[in-house]
Amino acid sequence: MSKLLPWLVAGFASLLVAHAGAMAADVGTSKSFHGPVGLQLYSLREMQKTEGVAATLDKAKSWGFKYVEVAGLGDLTPAQFKAELDKRGLVAIGSHFPYERLRDDIEGVARDTKALGMPYAGCAWLPHKAPFDEKQCREAAAVLNRAGAALARHGIKFYLHNHGYEFQPFGKGTLFDLLMAETDPQTVFFQMDVLWVVLPGQDPVKLLEKYPRRWLLMHLKDLKKGVPLGSLSGSTDLTNDVALGSGQVDFPKLLRTAQRIGVQYYFIEDESPTVVEQVPQSLRFLESVEWSSGGPKPLRR
Repeated sequence: MSKLLPWLVAGFASLLVAHAGAMAADVGTSKSFHGPVGLQLYSLREMQKTEGVAATLDKAKSWGFKYVEVAGLGDLTPAQFKAELDKRGLVAIGSHFPYERLRDDIEGVARDTKALGMPYAGCAWLPHKAPFDEKQCREAAAVLNRAGAALARHGIKFYLHNHGYEFQPFGKGTLFDLLMAETDPQTVFFQMDVLWVVLPGQDPVKLLEKYPRRWLLMHLKDLKKGVPLGSLSGSTDLTNDVALGSGQVDFPKLLRTAQRIGVQYYFIEDESPTVVEQVPQSLRFLESVEWSSGGPKPLRR
């Protein structure tokens, strides 16, 4: 028995590690909603400024996250940041790169994406002179197409994050529809930021259904009740970003549709000043989300 004891202890330890990993991967999921759910590290931008990368990643880990979307490396190189992620068992899925780098330094973007071990690289903001218009939209689409094609050659999927100003009326739809039409569906994908769809007065469920094969990722973000809809500014008070399930978004309907069309990863992004209190509330809400089975079958990508 004494000879078997070290093996038993080692085996039990391995089981604990595996169980902890499974728990992390399942954070924010429920019987109906399968995720996977990660954290957009921009949520902890103030912590990263004052306490550094290590403390920020420790906080993400303490909440049970396994997956993160990167938002700046602090004073670390991509390789050093990756090492800090690895120490904590965290996996970087994607990062937003400045539009200018995607336009002028796409090979550098590919290099950094690979160094961080990420399958995806994205863009969060299209620089423009307000209001966003057709000319600026078409110019941006051309840059996105070049970036998407170049990254695809490296085996990296490229995505654009919506920010509200793209829903300016255009033709029978909006400039967001024009962006969809003018970008290559094979190499340019999209990340739906739920708040920046709802605030402009759009329906996120209908948008998912309209372009079912273009949505790759999602930012889970709720809009405070009572905030008027229809703004195309791409801006709102940070206190309007509230814990999931406490605002205006119908998340059960949204998540069911997103899961059906094949959204790959869901990231909580909480920009509010009370992020540390709100993220655990959002996770508890997601873990309670349920809907009846049945309905259309999931799409195959």
